[in-house]
Amino acid sequence: MATTAHRRYAEIMHDVEELINDHIAQQKRGTQERSKLKLLVPSVGVFFTPLSLEEAFLFQDERRRISSRRFVPPSFNDIRLILNSAQLLSLTRNGPIELVTFDGDVTLYDDGESLTDQNPVIGKVIRLLQQGTRIGIVTAAGYTNASRYYERLHGLLDAIADAITDTGVVVEDPRLIILGGESNYLFEFDFHAQNFLRYVPRETWMLDEMREWLEEDIQSLLDVAEGALRECINNMQLSAEVLRKDRAVGIIPVAGPGRQKFTREQLEETVLVTQQVLEVSRPGKKIPFCAFNGGNDVFVDIGDKSWGVLSCQRYFGGIEGSKTLHVGDQFLSAGANDFK
Repeated sequence: MATTAHRRYAEIMHDVEELINDHIAQQKRGTQERSKLKLLVPSVGVFFTPLSLEEAFLFQDERRRISSRRFVPPSFNDIRLILNSAQLLSLTRNGPIELVTFDGDVTLYDDGESLTDQNPVIGKVIRLLQQGTRIGIVTAAGYTNASRYYERLHGLLDAIADAITDTGVVVEDPRLIILGGESNYLFEFDFHAQNFLRYVPRETWMLDEMREWLEEDIQSLLDVAEGALRECINNMQLSAEVLRKDRAVGIIPVAGPGRQKFTREQLEETVLVTQQVLEVSRPGKKIPFCAFNGGNDVFVDIGDKSWGVLSCQRYFGGIEGSKTLHVGDQFLSAGANDFK
């Protein structure tokens, strides 16, 4: 039974792999709308690399014994790990990765916490930098001053500064940047700056497409989002307050003793209601936005991670999608901010 399941699962992965290869071939000809995969999954996006799904399945099946299970079918986690493995296999075989972008909360550090000097990811990030790989931290955390990002990332920033001190080599060309508020605030690592971060004015790095986003439309979208969020607070009797920023608006638990922990259902309902209201609104049709569940809050940001990663690519000189890896934790289509 396990042998039959193993063979059948591998065949399925091979078939999907071929569908993706066909879609990529159609992309190159500009006819991706005609691909078999597009017909089966109309919402499918762009593939920057092939995916070795069959080989990735064999790799994960050896470790997770997926085909040996009698009653538990392949799970979401199984599929996610297979996809992750397939993506890594493809990237490492098609030349060096030039840019790695990371989400913050729940990826580099626990939700609401900071990247301390004990975090094992620090050594790995430094090795990437030493190999010449560019690093972008694309986070929903939207701060306008370097000190707040230093609070969240001090372990990594201090470690990079220590490595520079030990070697005596200061790289003038920035290799690490932080893009906050999804795609709204950019800071680059600077060994000589306070908190090791230097703010980069938005007008110097904005994409051409972003320059078409009118401020009145941005604020109008945030007004609509705020109204939807307040309606959710009222309808579900949430102990929450609205937090408005220049490029975001969200709800957070009311501070004080007995601070409420929102349920996942409350957070998801708030995200989906707000998202739907925005999608049918006039400013929502003009301005890209992202509504997401942050663990114990809900926020709407101008732009999203796809704009953030694209900004990183262009800031570093136009790095291609096939040479870029994004590492995040929220890839579901509802209430997440990494999936685009």
